[in-house]
Amino acid sequence: MTFAATVLTLYPEMFPGPLGVSLAGRAMAEGKWSINPVQIRDFAADKHRTVDDTPAGGGAGMVLKVDVLAAAIDHARELAPDAPVLAMTPRGKPISQARIRALAEGPGVTLLCGRFEGFDERIFAGRNVEEVSVGDIVLSGGECAALMVLDACIRLLPGVMGAASSGAEESFEDGLLEYPHYTRPPMWEGRAIPEVLRSGDHAKIAAWRKQRADEDTRLRRPDLWERHRDARV
Repeated sequence: MTFAATVLTLYPEMFPGPLGVSLAGRAMAEGKWSINPVQIRDFAADKHRTVDDTPAGGGAGMVLKVDVLAAAIDHARELAPDAPVLAMTPRGKPISQARIRALAEGPGVTLLCGRFEGFDERIFAGRNVEEVSVGDIVLSGGECAALMVLDACIRLLPGVMGAASSGAEESFEDGLLEYPHYTRPPMWEGRAIPEVLRSGDHAKIAAWRKQRADEDTRLRRPDLWERHRDARV
């Protein structure tokens, strides 16, 4: 089954962009996934192909029109009725690795990219759209966030990564940050690779990695550590 991505955007020329190279690009060439960028402006009803209007109540910027968005979403659902529709917005729920893995196991996804001041809020009541955020930052548009979500999904598709285990032992898969990595040379500017990693003792290596994952998560991401600790109780 090919993972099919539909991207609703005002800038379809931004896709596949960086997803056309490296792992994702090779996987696309091999037919493991496909992408269909769709121009939102094509669903505007007026001769000027208007997609936005001033905010109700006043204020800066422009807001994407609900009728145009609805027509674009309906079109995407006709193309991929089983694919969830995700809107890229800083008001959304932070997307997790667990959600990414669930998406990657499905038939594909439709990503709705905002611009300007964002979406007319009524679109979320009128259509079944999941609002997701890629972090506590504001981008100039949803396209970069969509690329992030797609990249995270594509690398998990069967056969995309050289070693399937690469996707299992990494940050967020078990609720923790991943342990640190080292490679040759064994000594660099007076800094040595930890002795245990050169010992060949796999049990000790596994224990060291678990300890470092715990410590680094506790120090760097106390929010993750708290959730991980609560889940174990």
